[in-house]
Amino acid sequence: MNESVQQSQPQYYHQIDQATRESGFTMASDIQTCSLLRTLASAKPGGSFLELGTGTGLSTSWILDGMDQESHLVSVDNDEGVLQVATTYLGADPRLELVCADGGEWLAANGESKYDYIFADTWHGKYLMLDEALSMLKKGGMYIIDDMLPQPNWPEGHQEKAHRLVATLDAHPDVWVTKQHWATGIIIAVKK
Repeated sequence: MNESVQQSQPQYYHQIDQATRESGFTMASDIQTCSLLRTLASAKPGGSFLELGTGTGLSTSWILDGMDQESHLVSVDNDEGVLQVATTYLGADPRLELVCADGGEWLAANGESKYDYIFADTWHGKYLMLDEALSMLKKGGMYIIDDMLPQPNWPEGHQEKAHRLVATLDAHPDVWVTKQHWATGIIIAVKK
C-alpha cells in the first residue's frame, strides 16, 4: 500500500485544522481516525449519527463528508469556545445539529433516541454512561471510540481506565467488538 497517496479531505478540513492549532485545542482526532470515520459513515446511507465530543469539528467534517444527503448528525460538546470553530465552518450544513451541552445531561435527556452510528470521543458515552450510549444504538449500529492506545496527554492512572473500558466492551452481551492497534487505538462495536 502506498502511504504517500493522499485521499481527498473534507471541504473545510484545512481551515478547521488551522483554527484548531490557533485555539490551542490538543484533543482533536488524528487524520487516520477521521478517514475511518468517513468510510464507516458512508456505510450507513440515510443514517442517524451521533458524535459525543465535537471539539473544533475536525472529526465532524469527516463524518459529514461520508454521509449522504438523507443522513443527520447530532454532535454534542460542552465547550462553547471550541464548538464555535465547528459552527463557523460546518454550521450551515442542514444535515448537522451542533449542541452545546453537558454530555451526561444530554445522554440522560435523549436516551430514547436511536442511532445507526455513534462516535464517542469524550468521557460521557465512553468512560461514563457507556451502557446508556450503547442502548441508543439501533441493531447493526456502530459504536466507535479512539485514543485507546497510550497517549502522551493521558493523566496518571488513565491507562487503567482504558483497560477497564476495553474489558467491559469485550464482556458486553449486546455488541460484537473489534480492537485495532492502529492510529490512536480504535475500537468498533456493532449492536447485535
